[in-house]
Amino acid sequence: MTEAERIIGTPDTPEAAGAEPEQDQTARPRGKRRIAVLFTVAAFAYALDLVSKMIVVAKLEHHEPIEIVGDWLRFEAIRNAGAAFGFGEAFTVIFTVIAAAVIVVIARLARKLYSLPWAFALGLLLGGAFGNLTDRIFRSPGVFEGAVVDFIAPKHFAVFNLADSAIVCGGILIVLLSFKGLDPDGTVHKD
Repeated sequence: MTEAERIIGTPDTPEAAGAEPEQDQTARPRGKRRIAVLFTVAAFAYALDLVSKMIVVAKLEHHEPIEIVGDWLRFEAIRNAGAAFGFGEAFTVIFTVIAAAVIVVIARLARKLYSLPWAFALGLLLGGAFGNLTDRIFRSPGVFEGAVVDFIAPKHFAVFNLADSAIVCGGILIVLLSFKGLDPDGTVHKD
């Protein structure tokens, strides 16, 4: 069957009669590979974030900041009970619930995932959300109220961590994919 016939259907195919197309046997493994990419990227982002925070807490907390690139970039251990840029310190529990909801939404979306770029983007979001959620659950002052460990401090900018970086990069990639018309299920649409 030619590509055009597959897209528009022919009178003797179920697609032309308005029926659902038959499942291609190669579609499922392809989708499973995308899910594997999503969880591999998420695990990698989470592991990098977790290890970096462990090192920061062990070696940098309660010490002077370390200059990395002159005064333009330094590592400085900070505990952030709020959201990005330190806002909303009184709403730590709400941020915990939001991070958990993001994880659930990504897990549900993974079933319909057939796009490699989307798998990568969602993997970054998932890994970053898990990284900051781990801090919210297990760090002081208590469960669901924990302060996130931030340590990357560019000059004239907020202090952040690798989980924040993964979330921002994943979000930017999702916006770009959306502008290009690529959906998580692999379809491309032109508006």
